[in-house]
Amino acid sequence: MRILNISGQKDLRNLMQDINVDAYGIKIMLPKAQSRLLKIDSLNNIPANILKQEMLSLGGDVALSRDALTGKTKKTDCLLMGNISQLNRLSDKLRKQPFGLSRISRDINLVLKGGRKDTFHLKAGKYSLKLGNRAYIMGIVNVTGDSFSGDGVLNLDTDKIVEYAMRLIKEGADIIDVGGESTRPGAKPVSLKDEAKRVIPVIKSLVKKAGIPVSVDTYKPEVAKMALDCGASIVNDVSGLRDPKMAKVISCYKATVVIMHMLKNPRSMQNNPKYDSLIDDIFLYLESAIEKAEAFGIGKQSIIIDPGIGFGKALRDNLEILKRLSEFKSLGKPVLIGVSRKSFIGKLLNNRPDNRISGTIASCVNARMNRADIFRVHDVKAVKEALTITDSINR
Repeated sequence: MRILNISGQKDLRNLMQDINVDAYGIKIMLPKAQSRLLKIDSLNNIPANILKQEMLSLGGDVALSRDALTGKTKKTDCLLMGNISQLNRLSDKLRKQPFGLSRISRDINLVLKGGRKDTFHLKAGKYSLKLGNRAYIMGIVNVTGDSFSGDGVLNLDTDKIVEYAMRLIKEGADIIDVGGESTRPGAKPVSLKDEAKRVIPVIKSLVKKAGIPVSVDTYKPEVAKMALDCGASIVNDVSGLRDPKMAKVISCYKATVVIMHMLKNPRSMQNNPKYDSLIDDIFLYLESAIEKAEAFGIGKQSIIIDPGIGFGKALRDNLEILKRLSEFKSLGKPVLIGVSRKSFIGKLLNNRPDNRISGTIASCVNARMNRADIFRVHDVKAVKEALTITDSINR
């Protein structure tokens, strides 16, 4: 007898097929074999207590604040504990009930659907990317002189920069991300004119040669518009759509957006960053930004989320995000992660940015095991090879 380490529905199905379980039996038992822990924030006591009783009747449970049970508080967070089968049955029981329980029924269905989703058909301009079956690599081209990682190519002419980008594609990049303003902690802002002067000629030339999506790394709607005019198909917005003009531009061009979470701004984000509840705070921000994006007309299949490793995060925060990364899949969008050469690796290993490749690889592999889809990296070849092995093991 042994405890099995089964990673998902496909492995469960294969295991049941190996022991010759009836096909109809597999369909019934798969949801029973997959446990889930769902968190509901700040729910009124009446529906919270109903939830607990309903889940107990189904063989699951709900953890509540003891003060919610005694009536000392009016609201409580809830932890729903059960397998997928029990949660689906709970959703059915709540569908026509009062006290907001019908909305909770809908949300349970959405969260379970999003949390299980591992394949995405991403629409990025003229490109369609099928994410999920393998890791996708976003190669970094920093047209800057003050990049934290020391890889800025500002002093090269356009042809040399494009040549560098083409080398990243040859090494296995699926997307090239071109940026003209450093967002490292304490970085000085770059004017719109200077940023455009740096990135637009590169993007214009690269789009003609790359044969893959080109992304512009900017939080300025004006720069994004110029880049999209030149054929870019993704906008990587580190400000997470704080400027409504950005959402309008992306929607107009039917481009893809990367919505990233950042605390404050690059100049102040690392000044003693604090959260009420790290994962909850990031999750709620991204959820709100997704709603904003879709309200402005950005396609549901054109949104990527990024929890923003290193952007207003302490060392422990970055590690917790990586450990709990799969929780963001409940938002139903592909997850991009950017750990390449970042300072948390340097703090753990006590080394400089140009000597953080092993830490980058380890972090990317961990993120892939926790269901990240896209990896924004400097060292394309090494990370690509590591993630190819990871995907082979997962399959």
